[in-house]
Amino acid sequence: MGSLLVGGLVFLCLSMATSIGLIVRARLPNHHLNAESKDVIRLATAVVGTLSALALGLLIASAKSTYDNAEVEMRTAAARVLLLDRVMAQYGPETDKARQLLRELIAKRLSRGWTAETTDEPSAKALGEYQDIEAVQADLRSLAPKDAAQRALQARALEVSGMVAETHWLLVESGKEGLPWAFLAVLVCWLALLFATFGLQAPTNPTVLSILLVCALSVAGAIFLISDMANPYVGLVHVSDAPLQSAIERLGKP
Repeated sequence: MGSLLVGGLVFLCLSMATSIGLIVRARLPNHHLNAESKDVIRLATAVVGTLSALALGLLIASAKSTYDNAEVEMRTAAARVLLLDRVMAQYGPETDKARQLLRELIAKRLSRGWTAETTDEPSAKALGEYQDIEAVQADLRSLAPKDAAQRALQARALEVSGMVAETHWLLVESGKEGLPWAFLAVLVCWLALLFATFGLQAPTNPTVLSILLVCALSVAGAIFLISDMANPYVGLVHVSDAPLQSAIERLGKP
């Protein structure tokens, strides 16, 4: 589900909860909303409000951590690709084919995107990324080192290529984690209850209604950011591919 859709649904849910509160307020007898009743309602909703604030804070922290980790992974992957290319360059011209395959791998990554679905699925004209890096590793294994220096470089290149492959499989395994939807659903229910009580106690004037709508929009915006940052390679708030763009400019150079 898209992040904008999630945020929109949350805003709609909170707006409807507020409207229900306003409708119920108009139909309740006056003694149900006297000062004592409002004090009890405020005390009860304070508990739900505290739980909602804690849950929202945990989700924001989790989404931010996911985004930061993805950014580090992007930079690390670009650095490993550059290191692999330089090690192969030091080996000699025998690695030219493997270096070209590596450059094509990064070009494909930039054109197809940085998600598990686009990198792991072969298409009619392009192999999956895991097959590309395995082809690079096969070329490296087929090398016949002439001396100790080349043997060391071959071993190092195979080690770094293994790290690049590991990065790919980590992306595939973690690509479907996303948001804890059950946790988010419970949080939205708590927030809807809070906004319903706001409507229950609010006087029906344009100022109060505008403030409640702005608050609902703000909470929906927070949910949107959580949903978007929990999927850091797609969406409006996504990890920049600048490290890969910079890497591909350096690949293949002597």
